[in-house]
Amino acid sequence: QVQLVESGGGLVQPGGSLRLSCEASGSVFRINFMAWYRQVPGKQRELVAGVSSGGDTNYADSVKGRFTISRDNAKNTVYQQMNSLKPEDTAVYYCNLAQYAGGSQDYWGQGTQVTVSS
Repeated sequence: QVQLVESGGGLVQPGGSLRLSCEASGSVFRINFMAWYRQVPGKQRELVAGVSSGGDTNYADSVKGRFTISRDNAKNTVYQQMNSLKPEDTAVYYCNLAQYAGGSQDYWGQGTQVTVSS
């Protein structure tokens, strides 16, 4: 089992910045993929950004140039720096870890609220 604990959400004005963190603990394998998703009421959860254990990243078009995902493998922690935030970035952000161990394993954090409003 893997546990994911997120932190860093909150209320910020448009144009502001926030940094999300997610620490994984438990049976974390060396090779995995960590990502941030977000969800607003009535909509499907969507991928925001992801990073492999080798450092390869991918981003949703809506956040390219504004969000940066990074990770510290020694700490099993993934970060998401969010700049130039917009009201449409308001959502619950979830951390995800995916790894393979004889079968796919998929873990989620509890979610952290990000609200962008003046």
